[in-house]
Amino acid sequence: MEYVALVTLLLVAQYMVFTMLVGAARGKSGIKAPAVTGDENFERAYRVQMNTLEQLVMTLPALWLSGMYFNSLVAALLGLAFFLGRVLYRAGYVKAPEKRGAGFGIGLLATLGLIGTALWGVLTAL
Repeated sequence: MEYVALVTLLLVAQYMVFTMLVGAARGKSGIKAPAVTGDENFERAYRVQMNTLEQLVMTLPALWLSGMYFNSLVAALLGLAFFLGRVLYRAGYVKAPEKRGAGFGIGLLATLGLIGTALWGVLTAL
């Protein structure tokens, strides 16, 4: 489970970086809180952060359940795939929102893999 813990910390650090990038984009754009519209570059950074948060709500519990009930190495590798998917997602989204698809797809497949392996592991344990 150490690898699962390490990947969890990596995902939390990635989210923290995305959050700091939103803060930097807010400062650069001059958009004052609580506003979240008005500058396309800020809005893209903000959407990457929020979309990542939405995905983490599903991915992190599935990561841990997959690690506990299926296989911790498989879970960690799927978690790394999610991480890399988020890197690609962000890179695509900040260039042009229509370029986010590949990163989103990788992250989605990784999350589905985590949910599937977690479910299999839990059902097997019953």
